[in-house]
Amino acid sequence: MTQDHRTLALLLFSVFVAVTLAITTWAGRNRRGSAEEFYAGGRLFSPMENGFAIAGDYMSAASFLGISGLIALFGYDGMLYSVGFLVAWLVVLFLVAELVRNCGRFTLADVVAARMRERPVRIAVGTSSVTVSVLYLVAQMVGAGTLVALLLGGDGGAAQAWTVIGVGALMVIYVSFGGMRATTWIQIVKSVLLLGGTIALTVLVLLRFHGDIDRLLLGAAEHSGHGEAFLAPGLRYGGDWTSRFDFISLGLALVLGTAGLPHILSRFYTVPTARAARRSVVWAIGLIGGFYLMTIVLGFGAAAIVGTAEVRASNAAGNTAVPLLALDLGGGADSTAGTVLFAVVAAVAFATILAVVAGITLASSASVAHDLYASLRRRGGKARSEVTVARFSAVGIGAVAIGLGLLARDLNVAFLVGLAFAVAASANLPVLLYSLFWRDFTTRGAVWSVYGGLIPAVVLVVLSPVVSGSPQSLLPGVDFQYFPLDNPGIVSIPLGFVAGWLGTVTSSEAPDEAKHAETEVRSLTGAGAV
Repeated sequence: MTQDHRTLALLLFSVFVAVTLAITTWAGRNRRGSAEEFYAGGRLFSPMENGFAIAGDYMSAASFLGISGLIALFGYDGMLYSVGFLVAWLVVLFLVAELVRNCGRFTLADVVAARMRERPVRIAVGTSSVTVSVLYLVAQMVGAGTLVALLLGGDGGAAQAWTVIGVGALMVIYVSFGGMRATTWIQIVKSVLLLGGTIALTVLVLLRFHGDIDRLLLGAAEHSGHGEAFLAPGLRYGGDWTSRFDFISLGLALVLGTAGLPHILSRFYTVPTARAARRSVVWAIGLIGGFYLMTIVLGFGAAAIVGTAEVRASNAAGNTAVPLLALDLGGGADSTAGTVLFAVVAAVAFATILAVVAGITLASSASVAHDLYASLRRRGGKARSEVTVARFSAVGIGAVAIGLGLLARDLNVAFLVGLAFAVAASANLPVLLYSLFWRDFTTRGAVWSVYGGLIPAVVLVVLSPVVSGSPQSLLPGVDFQYFPLDNPGIVSIPLGFVAGWLGTVTSSEAPDEAKHAETEVRSLTGAGAV
């Protein structure tokens, strides 16, 4: 990477940071200081605006750089990631979007606690939500350190460390001063940038092959080193039954986990009505669907134009496939167009990371203040404002994320994203679905459902190959690998549902028929919704 690349990328980074700080300043001056304003932006966003913001929350750097890289390395099997992320939104649309908007106020725990004893349920769901958010957040922070430092040409630990610290400081500023209003507009700006950059690269790839998809795929197979096997299933997940079960496990986590991600669910509260929430998801599906279709073109384009071997030589995980593709499409490293395209890709990746960490930080600080603090603080004592607690929580969570990001900056953290989805699908989704649809669900069932999915998911990952037992593990020097799969979803997701059922049938607590009826009417009609 030349000095021109780095200078232009830094300039574009600075422009984006200046714009987002201006948005935060504007949002901070126009806020009323209420919890509804801080957590939900006053519920004033239109379905289109919220749809763009949801897309901004969901389309992370892992999607833009990671999925395209996996397709460039593994062809058909890498493409299945795009399919899994997209199909997940059908679950969100048909099962949770409208119902969550009707039943809750600010967090997932609001929905579950509506018909249960609040304190134990809020502690359990709040703990799970913070765990998912921190795992997702650390993955983004480490991604910021490794990917941005790599794009800027900084291979040393200092460049990575300062990138992590800088991203952490910015996300704390966004959330603490701007709340949901600033975070939403940052997401919207980021979505426009990401979609614009992706469309431009996709058009250039298609022009290179004169719009002929067959030529693109044949070129990818030819330059992949795998021949026709590159376009068929099995290159990554077809080696043995363990890898096949691992793929099923990952697919379950991706498809079901989206409906339990706290920072996605919190977006449904930023619109005025349940109908607007449903329309927001329709907008999001259109934007996200188009984006993931384009990542397929970019992945196969990188394999065909750059070559799989060169992508792997640059980065073993394939994370530099899109930047390398941009350089080649622009005419090479020494060309002006190549420099501009590379800088745009780097800036879009940086914007993506900043926007996603802002959304996750806001969701996790809301869970700490609205659920954990409100449930654990001493009764009768002087209570701080929830918004004040949320701002302090954002600072604390940012500090934890920076610390963990610095600690893990040299490690492969792809498992953190999969773990976040697995924990969301194992702990959050079962309790959410049971609360919405099971008449006899009880408080014990809710608590057992959360912990029955959360604890196995975390324990199984600790005992899996991603932590120990192989040269690619987090701790390659030790071996306490007892679980053969990288992702625990195939085991922990059913355990979350079973634990919720077992807790309910063994509970002496009689289900509250009146509260269930109220929740059912409210979820389906919106009567009494905030």
